[in-house]
Amino acid sequence: MVLNISKVIEQIVKEKGIRQDDLVHVVEAAVLSAAKKVYGDYPNIEAQYNPEIDEVEVFQFKVVSDDVTEPYMQIDLENARHLDPSCEIGDELGEKLDTSKLGRIAAQNAKQVIMQKVKEVERDAVYKEFIDRKGAIISGFVHRFDRRDVIVNLGKAEAILKEKEQIPGESFRRGDRVQAYILDVTKSLKSPQIELSRTHPKFLEKLFEMEVPEIAEGIVEIVAVAREPGVRAKIAVRSHDTGVDPVGTCVGVKGARVQNVIQELRGERQDIVVWSEDPVRFVCNALSPARVSKVIVDKGARAMDVVVADDQLSLAIGRKGQNVRLVAKLTGWKIDVRSEGMEEVVSSEDKHALSRLDEIDEALAEALQEEKFRTINDLAKATVEKLIEVEGVDEELAKLLIEKANRIIHEG
Repeated sequence: MVLNISKVIEQIVKEKGIRQDDLVHVVEAAVLSAAKKVYGDYPNIEAQYNPEIDEVEVFQFKVVSDDVTEPYMQIDLENARHLDPSCEIGDELGEKLDTSKLGRIAAQNAKQVIMQKVKEVERDAVYKEFIDRKGAIISGFVHRFDRRDVIVNLGKAEAILKEKEQIPGESFRRGDRVQAYILDVTKSLKSPQIELSRTHPKFLEKLFEMEVPEIAEGIVEIVAVAREPGVRAKIAVRSHDTGVDPVGTCVGVKGARVQNVIQELRGERQDIVVWSEDPVRFVCNALSPARVSKVIVDKGARAMDVVVADDQLSLAIGRKGQNVRLVAKLTGWKIDVRSEGMEEVVSSEDKHALSRLDEIDEALAEALQEEKFRTINDLAKATVEKLIEVEGVDEELAKLLIEKANRIIHEG
């Protein structure tokens, strides 16, 4: 069985970029498979490539025995000494088998196994290369379209940029260069499935890492990202060097760095804010450029009522609530924004309502409001344990307030 092994290996290494050692193992496995079909499927048959004669040699290893009961596994001493005059009982000898007996059909089977194994090795090599790059940005060219999904040529493999992972409104033509985030890499029968994304928050983070050396070096850190792809995003950053302004560093001279990111993201506006471990300060920073007048915090519900000047309300909320929605995503807090005028009306109504109870003066009414007890209904639903957390309320007063509030509600 002549396979011209060295030439086959050389050609495949050159064309496919597969390691030579991997191919040698493939060829050995292929010849072994063919040999076992001729000589029997025994565990003691092995195949080894001999580069000096450019041939895969097949050996059947047998144990030298006095009493041969299994001729395919054992050999008597007399015959064994024809192979190795110095052998003794108990030694294991490798008898070279005649590969010419494998025949044309066996050779064809061997070639098929080789091609199958080569494809497996090639597929595994591609998978290993791209699984190590998962979570990174990669560039490729638009190769074709599958309905609204874009198939991107990455050189050694193809990747898919699904419609849901594309920035709304962007379009591609065949041959266009595409930058995207490697979202996932999975194995499949034909080739690794590589999924890309241009909408993932990490894509934005990696773009800034490419544009801002201080981020790559760890001087400036991106702590959180919130996006509405193609429209607006907020990035929270902090500096690990007191002499480095994290916002200015990301913006760059005359906005050059952030503009490069905006251009890549089809005009997506970027708000870069300073992160703070203090949730209130962080929320206020994130609402910038709107100026905050007052913040009421409910730690248990991770919620904040934010009060801004009347002329700042639309700026704080943003178009169709976009700004405050992104702030909530970025900070992880529920945010309710209202104007000072609205706050005065609410406060006035709440105080008036709470003032129906003689035990509640103006100071206590304000303290109750701070803890979200704004109406008679709120008091009726309250527990003693919650009310005594309010400054100026002890257990006795808490019980009395709850009792009176419930009486007022029942009396109508």
